[in-house]
Amino acid sequence: MKRSIAVVLGAAATAISLVLAGCGSGSDSSDSSSGPVTLTLAGWSLSTTPEFKTLADGFHAAHPDVTVQLKEYDATNYDTQMIADLAAGKAPDIYVQKNLKNFYTYQHGKQLLDVSDVAKGLGDKVGGLSDYQLGGKTYAIPYRQDSWVLFYNKDLFGKAGVAVPDGSWTWDDYVSAAKQLTARLKVAGSKALGDYQHTWQSTVQGFALAQTSGADLTSGNFSYLKPFYTRALDLQSSGAQVSLGDATTNSLTYQAEFGKQQAAMMLMGTWYIATLLAQQSSGDADQFQWGMAPAPQSDKSTTGTSATPVTFGDPTGLGINPKLGKGKVAAAKQFLAYAAGEDGAKALAGIGITPADSAAVTDTFFALKGMPTDDVSKFAFAKHDTKPENPVSQYTAGLQNVLNDLHTAVMSGSKPVDAAISEAQSRAKNEVLNK
Repeated sequence: MKRSIAVVLGAAATAISLVLAGCGSGSDSSDSSSGPVTLTLAGWSLSTTPEFKTLADGFHAAHPDVTVQLKEYDATNYDTQMIADLAAGKAPDIYVQKNLKNFYTYQHGKQLLDVSDVAKGLGDKVGGLSDYQLGGKTYAIPYRQDSWVLFYNKDLFGKAGVAVPDGSWTWDDYVSAAKQLTARLKVAGSKALGDYQHTWQSTVQGFALAQTSGADLTSGNFSYLKPFYTRALDLQSSGAQVSLGDATTNSLTYQAEFGKQQAAMMLMGTWYIATLLAQQSSGDADQFQWGMAPAPQSDKSTTGTSATPVTFGDPTGLGINPKLGKGKVAAAKQFLAYAAGEDGAKALAGIGITPADSAAVTDTFFALKGMPTDDVSKFAFAKHDTKPENPVSQYTAGLQNVLNDLHTAVMSGSKPVDAAISEAQSRAKNEVLNK
């Protein structure tokens, strides 16, 4: 899964204070009060991704003796470039764990400092914290925890005369609505389709792994994928969603497909909220009423606002380069604690980013101009059981590469579902699990 965040509305609050306890390094007694400190922080697409500057500026306001300088990386090749810089000794002091796919690689390569003391000081309010733990120690601190939800266009639903999602949908309900929307919108003179499924493997596989009882990525048994791909192919063949081939050939973006009202529904991570708000403000997206609902569920047991819907999404974390000078360790840990704490969460929410401590910012988030105000949207944002897309293990990266090939083969029609799953299982065993 890739993330692209556009410039968003508003500026983060600057007068932010944070009292930290237990964030000193056991091997270093210095802290930011001993003199000016400059830290470097990795980021990507800095002109259109404001979260890094927001955190750097907010932390500097609270800690005037610490300056955080940003180092830009290519968003698409972030991990490749970071691994190379770490090997060459040119990596920044603090760098982002974009998702969990390569976390084991970084930690196993001893490229992350133990930050268990920071984690202990944060308590249990920060989502995704346990995902960065290995061998009883914590090696990164999440500052974001996006979860996948259903975005929908209220205006297109109204034009089609279809009832909007109410939080009770199963996948069967979703498929039925997508087909109904497509047919009725066509009659109404609209070219919009019922839904848009982006090209990423996670649009199918993330939900399958999260919502299937007993599913285990590292088992090498991928049979749990079949019903989810069967459903996706049905939507594609019925014309209710753009085919993978068309989406790839025409370089379709999910931002334009939903923002330009080419689709009435789209499953996407909550990071898209910031993009949509910004693009509606700038004119890059159309003006229309929209909302969020929980992702469709495998059965009724997790539907409705009295239940907790199951979805997926990796946390986005911050780790410390172990080659950081000892005199900077305490300041770097303070930055991680700030980014993951309540003040950092409020600063991120102020620009439309979903922080790891989402419970602290629901009111701030929904006060942003352009946000929906209905109860189902608030429920979808605030309440969910978010499973990791990339469960941490030494095999995860290799297995996900195999499954990406499966996704392309199935959705392009080059292989039947059963044959693609069988081939992926064989490759997983021979190329990854038995290595």
